[in-house]
Amino acid sequence: MTDPQPSTAAEHERILREIESTDTNCIGPTLRSVYDGQDHGLFMDKLEGRIRNHDREIEKMCNHHFQGFVDSITELLKVRGEAQKLKCQVTETNQKLQNDGKELLTSMDELRQCRLQQRNIATTIDKLTHCLPVLEMYSKLQEQMRAKRYYPALRTLEQLEGSCLPQAGSYRFCAIMAENIPRLRTHIRDVSMSDLKDFLESIRKHSDKIGETAMKQVSLVLLIQVMCLSLTCTVLQIPGAQDLVDFSPVYRCLHIYTVLGARDTFENYYRKQRRKQARLVLQPHSNMHETLEGYRHYFNQIVGFFVVEDHILHTTQGLVNRAYVEELWELALSKTIAALRTHSSYCTDPDLILDLKNLIVLFADTLQGYGFPVNQLFDMLLEMRDQYGEILLKKWNQSFRQILDQDNYSPIPVASPEEYQRIAGQCPFQDPELDKMPFPKKLPFSEFVPKVYSQLKEFIYACLKYSEDLHLSSTEIDDMIRKSTNLLLTRTLSHCLHYAIKKKNVGLAELVQIIINTTHLEQSCHYLEEFISNITNVPPDTINATKLYGTSTFKDARHAAEEEIYTNLNKKIDQFLQLADYDWMAAQGGGQASDYLSDLIAFLCSTFAVFTHLPGKVAQTACMSACKHLSTSLLQLLLEADVRQVSMGALQQFNVDVKECERFARAGPVPGFQGDTLLLAFIDLRQLLDLFTQWDWSTYLADYGRPTCKYLRVNPHTALALLEKMKDTSRKNNMFAQFRKNERDKQKLIDTVVKQLRNLIATNQA
Repeated sequence: MTDPQPSTAAEHERILREIESTDTNCIGPTLRSVYDGQDHGLFMDKLEGRIRNHDREIEKMCNHHFQGFVDSITELLKVRGEAQKLKCQVTETNQKLQNDGKELLTSMDELRQCRLQQRNIATTIDKLTHCLPVLEMYSKLQEQMRAKRYYPALRTLEQLEGSCLPQAGSYRFCAIMAENIPRLRTHIRDVSMSDLKDFLESIRKHSDKIGETAMKQVSLVLLIQVMCLSLTCTVLQIPGAQDLVDFSPVYRCLHIYTVLGARDTFENYYRKQRRKQARLVLQPHSNMHETLEGYRHYFNQIVGFFVVEDHILHTTQGLVNRAYVEELWELALSKTIAALRTHSSYCTDPDLILDLKNLIVLFADTLQGYGFPVNQLFDMLLEMRDQYGEILLKKWNQSFRQILDQDNYSPIPVASPEEYQRIAGQCPFQDPELDKMPFPKKLPFSEFVPKVYSQLKEFIYACLKYSEDLHLSSTEIDDMIRKSTNLLLTRTLSHCLHYAIKKKNVGLAELVQIIINTTHLEQSCHYLEEFISNITNVPPDTINATKLYGTSTFKDARHAAEEEIYTNLNKKIDQFLQLADYDWMAAQGGGQASDYLSDLIAFLCSTFAVFTHLPGKVAQTACMSACKHLSTSLLQLLLEADVRQVSMGALQQFNVDVKECERFARAGPVPGFQGDTLLLAFIDLRQLLDLFTQWDWSTYLADYGRPTCKYLRVNPHTALALLEKMKDTSRKNNMFAQFRKNERDKQKLIDTVVKQLRNLIATNQA
């Protein structure tokens, strides 16, 4: 065995020391380095030598401590018995401790469980503290939804979503609530919209009642004012729409849509629906004009509509504005006026027109109380005044005609002062001579006069009724009444009087009474002027005041009656003349007037006896007119073409009749003629007959054309025509046949006169 290298020995020594000092668990790498080296055996030898050295040291150590070890064992054995006792005591003590510890452990476990529960309770309370507001809020929401308090529910929903749910945390019920919130909002919006629709339908149905109540209240206010109590009573307020309608649905819906951010949508919907309702309200029924109730229902609906809109305007902020309401009112005003113009034009009853006017005034006053301009309505009422006047004229036309048809055209007999005063109260008149006469007596006029005068006053009252409450001045009312009365006088009454005068079978006595009646009515016109002034409080002498045309109306009627008298007299004369039956070939005339003429003269005498009550020169004019017509008609009868020949005997009979007429004229059938004025009506006939009966042709031909001519009124054409009828055209059967000795000379004389007349005519024509 060779000696190892110094470095190897040192390495082995290091490894051994490391093995001795290192934990056995960590010597693996050290041994690995030994086995990896080349001196493995050498290391093993050195290791065995180190082991032997340690064994010798251990043996020396044991030998040195053996006695002490034996002593220790001996002591230990002694202690074992005590240890056994101690063990028993310890075991017993341990058992006791274990027994006592079980109760403690149980208490400790219970305490731990209590602490755990307490901690859980605290945690739960904390969580519930955050969750309970959510649940309470949701419960409140559900209660509000059930109670249909949707606006508070929406506010609750907003609070739930904005604050309560975020604070509660992420719980499933919170998520469910959060998911349900949009649906609830939609439900609230839909339900509130449904309530709004119900509200709109309700006010549409109740507009009539709303308007009726408002108009009744205004009517009551106006009535109190008329009764002069407005200064002493508390002014009554027009009832607000809130007294008649529950507006909460529209307020609630407005608030809900505002909260939902859809206010514009709501406003547009509300205005659109109300415009539709306005068009429906403004559409009148086709038969509205038939009754006042039809108009009342129409006005009530319009008033009800705008009462609601006015309330909405003043109780909501911007749902409707003044421009929107004014636009609706302009639409309503134009359509209402158009409808009233159309439907009122169908009306023929003045009472209905008057009631309609009062209703329109109440309608206008009601809406004016809510601040709506109504001037156009009053302008339309002024237009309707003309229609009302026309309807009144038609009605009074019937009244006048009925009065005229039913009148007996006889003076009114008065048996007592009371009856006299009653008639005087109906128609004012003054007749001092009549007042002095004892009862019974007769008034000069017939029932026609007081009845017509009363009707004139009734017409004036009817005009006054229409002018009331139209905001017109007294002067305007007075002017309106006077113009309407003038129309009644100049058109209606005038036509009725002319109708009475011109109707068939009207007698001369009736015409005479009409003249007397119109004279008294003419005299009563100034009383009518005073009557109008009294009811309008406008003096009759006011500047530019319209004057009544009653005087001219009655004068015209009287003149028409006079003309009709003249015409009727002439017709009667013509009827008598148709009875004339002259023998134009008579050899000689009779000594008496013809029968027809005697009857005619008797008729004229009895007729003119009635004319004594006629005013002015009516009787004289009628008498002169009759005589002139009689004279002209007799001349025409003599010159008729059918009368081909006229004998001297016929002329003599004709002359007797004319003399009878002259005796009638000379007798003065009507007083008032001066001298022989009435005889002048027959002057043409007299001169013509004198010319022929006296055969004074030489004088006529010599003096013709001179102012002093004896036969100045004889026209040469007339004389020639009559002379031609006296010629014997046959030369065989001449009217001078009994004087055959003078026949030839007579015919020559007639021919000579005819030639001279023709020359005279030709000369004058040249």
